[in-house]
Parts: sequence; C-alpha cells; structure tokens
Amino acid sequence: MHDDGQSAGDAVTQVTDNEKQPAPRRSAGRWGWRAAIAAVLIGWLVLAALGGPTVGRLSEVQENDNADFLPKQAESTLVSDQAAKFVDSTALPYFVLVERDAGITPADVAAVKQFQDSLPTLELGAGKTLGDYLAAPVAPAVPSEDRQALLLTVQIDGDRADEVITEGETVLFAVADSMRDAIKQHLTPTGLTAYVTGPGGVFADFVVAFSGIDGILLGVALAVVFVILLIVYRSPILPVAVLLTAVFGLALAALVVYPLAKNDVIQLNGQSQGILFILVVGAATDYSLLLVSRYKEELHDYESKYEAMRVAWRASIEPIAASAATVILGLLCLLLSQLGSTKGLGPVGALGIAGALVASMTFLPAVLLAFGRRIFWPSIPRVDHVHTSDQVGGRKLWGRVSGLVGRRARRVWVVTVVALLACAAFLPTFKASGTSQEDLFLNEVESVTGQEQLAKHFDAGAGTPVQILTPAAEAEQVVQTATKVDGVGEASASVAPGVPPKVVDGQVLVQATLTVPADSPEATRVVEHLRTELDAVSPDILVGGTTAINLDVLDAAQRDLRVIIPTILAVIFVVLMILLRSLVAAVLLVIANVLSFGATVGVSALMFNHVFGFPGADPGIPLYAFVFLVALGIDYSIFLMTRVREESQAHGTRPGILIGLAVTGGVITSAGVVLAATFSALAVLPILFLVQIAFMVAFGVLLDTTVVRSLLVPSLAHDIGKRVWWPSKLAS
Repeated sequence: MHDDGQSAGDAVTQVTDNEKQPAPRRSAGRWGWRAAIAAVLIGWLVLAALGGPTVGRLSEVQENDNADFLPKQAESTLVSDQAAKFVDSTALPYFVLVERDAGITPADVAAVKQFQDSLPTLELGAGKTLGDYLAAPVAPAVPSEDRQALLLTVQIDGDRADEVITEGETVLFAVADSMRDAIKQHLTPTGLTAYVTGPGGVFADFVVAFSGIDGILLGVALAVVFVILLIVYRSPILPVAVLLTAVFGLALAALVVYPLAKNDVIQLNGQSQGILFILVVGAATDYSLLLVSRYKEELHDYESKYEAMRVAWRASIEPIAASAATVILGLLCLLLSQLGSTKGLGPVGALGIAGALVASMTFLPAVLLAFGRRIFWPSIPRVDHVHTSDQVGGRKLWGRVSGLVGRRARRVWVVTVVALLACAAFLPTFKASGTSQEDLFLNEVESVTGQEQLAKHFDAGAGTPVQILTPAAEAEQVVQTATKVDGVGEASASVAPGVPPKVVDGQVLVQATLTVPADSPEATRVVEHLRTELDAVSPDILVGGTTAINLDVLDAAQRDLRVIIPTILAVIFVVLMILLRSLVAAVLLVIANVLSFGATVGVSALMFNHVFGFPGADPGIPLYAFVFLVALGIDYSIFLMTRVREESQAHGTRPGILIGLAVTGGVITSAGVVLAATFSALAVLPILFLVQIAFMVAFGVLLDTTVVRSLLVPSLAHDIGKRVWWPSKLAS
C-alpha cells in the first residue's frame, strides 16, 4: 500500500514500472475463439431477424388512456365502474364544432343536418363504415347561445376504438380522418369552419404525434449517435459496430416487451415506448464506449487480440453490470407506482437496459474480435505500452483536470457545491401540477384549436361533464350544492327536463357541466373543491368524470414521489456499498447525484418558465427525471470509482483518484455526450412531456459528466483521502 500523499508523478512512474508484459500467443486456442465468435454472431443475426419486425409492431399494443392507468380504488375509477349502469360509459365521443362568425344561417343548419345524416355511411376503409362503430345515433346539432356555432356529438364504441381497419390505421384514427375529409367536401365549400375535436379527436391526434416513434425517433437517435461516435473514434467502422449493438439490444428487448404488453402483463404507452428506444440506444452506446476504451487500452500491452479482450472484458464487466443493475433496480422501483403508465415504464425500461447489457457484452466483443485491430482504422493501436494514465498532470485536457483536482481539491469541491446549490435554489419554482390538452401539443393540432373555439361558444366543460354518484335521497341536495361551487355551470340528475332521474341500486348519477375547460388545471381545482363540499353532504358521494380522473392522476403522482424516490435512493445506496465495499464512498456518490438532480430541476424550472414559456409540466415529470438522472447519472460515478478503486489498490488512494480520473475522463464524458444527445432526440416528437424529459435528462447528464463526476466526486474523495474506503481494508 502506498502513502496517500504520493504525487501524481510518482503514480505515473509506478504505472510504467508495473507495465504488463505481452502474453504468449496460443494458436491452439484460436479455433476455439473463432468458433465462439461465429456462434455468437450467427445467434444475434437470427435474434435480430426475429426481433427487428417486432420493434415496429410495439405501437399496436399501446394504451394511452389516463383512466386505464389509475388504481381500482381511485374515486374516479369507482364512479366510472358504476356509471356504466346509467349511461354507456364505454362510448368515446368526438365533437364536430361548426361555426360562422357572422352567425349560423338556416342554410348552414340544413348543410349540417345533411352532413349529420351522411355520417353513418361514411367509409372508413376495408368496407367498414362509421355506422358499424357508433355507440348511439348521432343526435341533432346543438346551437350555441351566441348563434354562431353548432355542436354535433358522435359517439363510437370505445371498446372497439383500437381495432385495426387497414394496416397501421385503427378505428380511433380512421373516424377522425374520415370526418375531417367529409367536412372539407361538404361544409368547407359553404363558407363554414368546422373542427373535429373532443376526446376522440384529441386521442386521434395523439396517434398521429406518436406515429413518429417507430421511424423518426429511432432514426434521429441513431444518426446523432453515429455522428458523435465518428468524432470520438475517428473511425468509419467502429461506430457502425456500436450502433448495431444498440439496434440488436432493442430487438432483444422488443421480443420480450411485445408479448407481455399484448397479454396485459405490462402496460405500454406512447411515452414509455419512446423512452424505451432512447434508453436502449443510450445505454448500449455507453456500455460499448467503456468496453471499447478498455479493449483499446489493453491492445497497447498485448499482441494477442484475444488476450487483450479477455483482460478488457473482465475489467469492464463489473462496472458495466453494476451500472446496468443499478438502472434496472431503479426502474423496477416504479412498480410501486399507483399509476399504470408509470408502473409499466418500470419493466419496459428494465428489459431495455437488460437487452443493452447483453448485446454490449456479447455481440460487440464478437465483432471487435472478428475485425481485430483493423476496426480502429485509421488509428490502429499498436503494442507500445503507452497508457492514458501517463497523462496525469500533463498538458492534455484530463491531465490538466486531474492535476487541478490534485493541487486544489478542497477549493474545487467547495466552489462546485456552492454553484450546484445556487442552481437547486430554483427547484421550488418547478411547476408540475399538470397541463390542459391544448398545451400537450407543441405544434398546431386541429383538435386543440377546436377545443379553444368550443370554449368561446359553449360552456368550456360541455361534452365532458363531471359525474357525481350519490344516494338517491341526497340527489336534490347534491344538485343544489354543486351549482353553488365556483366553476360549475349547471348540474342535473335528469336526462331531460321533467324526466325523473334514473335510480339504480338506490343511487343516482348527477352530471355537472364546468365553466372552465374540463382538462385544465383550473378544472381540477374546481373538482377538488366540489369533492370537499359534497363530502359534507354525505361521505358516500363519489365524484368522477374526465376532470376527476386528471385530479386522481395528480394525487397518485404526488404519492409516487413520496414513496418511490426514497426507495430508489435506498436501492442505489445498497448497490454502491456492495460494489465499492465502502460506506463513505456510497454516501458521497448518492449525495453528489441528488445534488446534481436538484440543480438540474432548478435550471429546468428557469428554462421552462422564463425561456421556453411552457405552461407547466405533467405531474409525472419529476419522478421520471429523478429515475433517469439519478439511476443513469450514478453510472458515471460507478465507472469512475470502480477504476479509482482498482488503481488505489496498486498506487494508493490519492494517486489512484488522479489516475482513475485521467484514464476514464475522456470515455465517460463521451458517454455522457452520447446519452444526452440520444435523449435530445425525444424533442423531435411535438409532445410537451417528451420535450421536457429530453431537456432535463440531456442537461442533467451533461452536468453530471462534466461537473459532478469530473470535479465534485474526485475532489471530495481526494480531500477525504483513504477514509473514503471505510470500512474496507483500503481505509487502513
């Protein structure tokens, strides 16, 4: 064991003195290696042939309805279950809003009536018509009080909305698309303006927005990674091998995810599918970068590529496997969520990481050995015993960084902590109370424009009423109480004036219309107030409907934050203790990454509120960001500290820290840039949630690799000295 006060120069000398000697060639074992390489490559080609098409079919098993993500005990879920006894709760409504600024004329009414009568025979494709899927006859258009608009409600059977009519086109989309075509043909020529909106219209536009996941998102992510790898490796062959590793890892994951989602074992939505693609590409590239870097390092010492790979693989498997295990366990903690969408992301993401790990540690080594040193062309490594660790204190970037950490460790970590705390101070200003549907899209969407126009002519909550399930004896009092609540326009237990309310099992369903958009944050506050007021009438009264679903989603998301975040931290802490055999190092890394997360959220709040002008964020954003930033961010600290521990055993803690930083600096920073760029690809989809996740993860990963892992962790560990390994033997 060497003294911790040993200089960086002494460490470099010792690395030179302890150079590894080339292993003798073992020609007898070459055929065994070649047979193994061929078997691995053939196996992966077969798997890719099976899994590749499955990747494109994942969108077929998506579920994107908030109501299906809530737990069975949620109040809105209980109401939805009981409401089926009163109305057809499975019906999915589309609103056709028709308007003329100068006022609706008798001729307009006649044109809309003709359009209405034609809807049942509207062709959807494959010989199917809209009438085949209607849940109820299309009712006459309702005029607005200002006489400038008419509203048609078209209800289809919600249970059949996911049926495929033609290849890649479901009933949900076909209905909206066909009605929009019919509007252009019959209503637009008369000077009327019409929109297909409502829940059905919005869901159909979501289908269009997420249609880019299968091709555009994956293509952009792979293209971005390819460019970065070209810059990193300066080789035209190696980036292709790394990208194939990512694609094959995704194929493996898809082979498992697809049947599980199809059989309702796990839930897959558009967001989790997009994140799956990004996770696999990012993780596979990160693991590949680490393995390739170590392999190239060993090629400077070993003549035999097989021996170099054997040493590199053994040295890389522990940090890479530990990294993957940390992310997988962190993602599986999402199974504790009350929301089906969040719970579904856990196993989906975990399977993606597992696919990336298996591909990186089997397919990639086989490709590297098949090509040999030529895969690095034109910068082919030779046996020259030149080591990256020789850069400590030198002129190159990571030599200078390690030299700075060695000379001014305390000043570096103090300044870094202060800067991160300053950024984290803005964390309370992060708004994650949800957004309205019109804010979910970042591009112009007809259903959103239609919702905005609908609010100008009708009560903003028209068509999506609040459903109140009450004992029949309290029905009248419920109506009176509801109408007194600010934000409630009208309430009724009758389907029409003079018609007595329908009583089922001693209960009545009261429907209330809101004066604010039913999907807005303002509406959730109205429903929250309404529940409080009605609880005073009777604890047996339940409030449901679209707005109540959104409120229950928000409550569940807040509960998930309180439960899942501490669990993830505990899991990561245990993994780090086992891996590093140190309590102090584990505490240091967890605190550093939590501080990095806080700074990222603070900066994101500033950017979202004052630069991008976002209206808010989905309530699930903080949890998603935490999982990705802490679970993925800890990877880079694992890569650093496992190498530091390895070097500390040979050279002492403080020299080992400097050598570890110099050796891993380039590859870890490259991995961070790749992961940040990969997540940035999510921004190509015009969905607010995904764009916000893209920014937070990309910024957070860059912050972690360039500041936390490069400055904070090594300088603090250097200042602590050998006690950082307590209670292991390295601390003595």
